[in-house]
Amino acid sequence: MDVNEGDAGGPTDADGSVAGHGLPLGALPDAAIPDLAPHGVAPTLEVVAARAGVSRATVSRVVNGSTKVTPEVVKAVNDAIAALDYVPNRAARSLASRRTQSIALVVPESTSRVFADPFFAAVTQGVALELAATDYTLNLLMASEASPEKTRRYLLGGNVDGALVVSHHRGDHSYTQLGQHLPIVFAGRPIGRDVESIYVDVDNVAGGRMATAHLLDSGRSRIATIAGRQDMPAGIDRLLGWRQAMEAAGLGGSDGGTRDPRASTVDGSGDLRANRGPGGGPDGSDDPLDQLVEYGDFSPFEGAAAMRRLLDRGVPIDGVFAANDQMAAGAISVLREAGLRVPEDVGVIGFDDDSFGATASPPLTTIDQSPVELGATMAALLVRLIAGETVPRITILPTRLVPRASV
Repeated sequence: MDVNEGDAGGPTDADGSVAGHGLPLGALPDAAIPDLAPHGVAPTLEVVAARAGVSRATVSRVVNGSTKVTPEVVKAVNDAIAALDYVPNRAARSLASRRTQSIALVVPESTSRVFADPFFAAVTQGVALELAATDYTLNLLMASEASPEKTRRYLLGGNVDGALVVSHHRGDHSYTQLGQHLPIVFAGRPIGRDVESIYVDVDNVAGGRMATAHLLDSGRSRIATIAGRQDMPAGIDRLLGWRQAMEAAGLGGSDGGTRDPRASTVDGSGDLRANRGPGGGPDGSDDPLDQLVEYGDFSPFEGAAAMRRLLDRGVPIDGVFAANDQMAAGAISVLREAGLRVPEDVGVIGFDDDSFGATASPPLTTIDQSPVELGATMAALLVRLIAGETVPRITILPTRLVPRASV
């Protein structure tokens, strides 16, 4: 739809001159332009039209990419736009197209976590790089589930054309339900009742298997895991990958390897720690693998605390798979405090391939999940979705092993 910054102008004559004026394209003297665009005032469509020698409606068509304009007219208008440094009026364009040209990146986490975690910075970078070639601007919303209605009102208030939701948790139904009214793409599959959401994820199960298999291939067999939050898909799936690899190696699985943490309801929050039974596992499980599982919230502090709990059990450990690099870094610090060497006594592997892993001592072997690519893929899908295109509901990106010195 055309930009419309006032009354529509008349069409050009057959020879390309402004209708009713007999001026050829670009024929208006430069001296007339200051009267139309005083110093310090942004030029309007009328000024561009006068400079190009066409009607304002023709300028509108060129600005909006209409194919019903001759190449000569397009060149004249573009030359006038360049000469005048004309910028289309975004507000007028929004009124005409019913689009805001804005996209929200929603992160349901605290401000401190968002700015401390390299994952969010990398995803944001990917989104921004993808949107750079479009007319969309990016709005960052750090939304708390303590007041979801504030975010909901903003998203549904005509402020954005669509939203990208990163780091959502079990129970964040306010976001999945918004998908019925606003184009939304999630990072990671939504957990719970929703089955229709569009999302991009990495293959966390395969990544967890890959990490654990690498430790097994190095000759280790007592491999513990520091799992992530069990109300988030990454925490659930990486734990499942570890378990699958351990059971495939014949190192556990009293239930025949059929238990899938993704199907666990536990206490309704998804926190498997809440129902640890006498055998060390959820719901009273006697699976020996559960003695090798602890949980954290993806922070270095929680990784260290989980490693202390594992060591306090007195269960022999010669390897650790942490669900992200931050918790792996915390685990390494506790192992060092306990007089254990990495990798000589205990091999450690993380997940993310971020700055925590690269700067750890020793440098951390990890699983790369390419968050920049994740963000770019989400943004590309959302732009297509806003445009009314059909997009795949599920997009899964691969992971890869990054071997360093900690295994």
